[in-house]
Amino acid sequence: MGGARCARATEMSDAAHVLIVDDDRRIRALLASFLSGHGYRTTAVATAREARDHMRGLAYDLIILDVMMPGENGISFAADLRRGSNGVPILMLSALSDAGDRIKGLAAGSDDYLGKPFEPEELLLRVRNLLRRLESRQQGSMNVRFGEFIFVADTGELSRGGERIRLTSREKDMLKLLAHQAGKPVTRGALSASGLVESARAVDVQINRLRQKIESDPSNPVHLQTVRGEGYTLIADMAAGAA
Repeated sequence: MGGARCARATEMSDAAHVLIVDDDRRIRALLASFLSGHGYRTTAVATAREARDHMRGLAYDLIILDVMMPGENGISFAADLRRGSNGVPILMLSALSDAGDRIKGLAAGSDDYLGKPFEPEELLLRVRNLLRRLESRQQGSMNVRFGEFIFVADTGELSRGGERIRLTSREKDMLKLLAHQAGKPVTRGALSASGLVESARAVDVQINRLRQKIESDPSNPVHLQTVRGEGYTLIADMAAGAA
């Protein structure tokens, strides 16, 4: 009996911890109950300020973030986290669900965007996909060098001169796909169909964000180039298995 309780406690301590940030008490309670019922640990708060207080003492595996909140909104909070090099996956929720609003959410640094109202099962699938993406590792270790940058494809780590460059989980996945096809065009359709983003337009947003990090002049890219009529290609100097 005691062994079973210990086993359950260990399983819970190893479960992903999700921070829910939404000013709607009903939605907070629904999400906390639903996700807890599927094995996740949850913490629910009403404001960005409360979220910051909790994040000072604890690292979360994923944030579910409402856009429209009193005080600081979700867009501002997500952008501030990314400026601070916090790469925790963010699933943004909003009643504002047209293309322009989704693009704003993605540009602010969210990894996924779900409109309200939503089906709990769809949210669960998105949570699982984000956590799987975070944990996934490509089979085989491969380093790709382009200019002063080195990208380790199995870990998604990008560095320049030994200094690590922060990437979101979505940016890592996109760069992995481009790195494995280095020197070859990867279509927008392939990038969007892979589940990394929702649309071809969102692909362009992510590519622009990557260029801001790896190009000295993002408007005239050297490493991540557009292939007219096809998509994008990563121009690599070297791709080799790690020793």
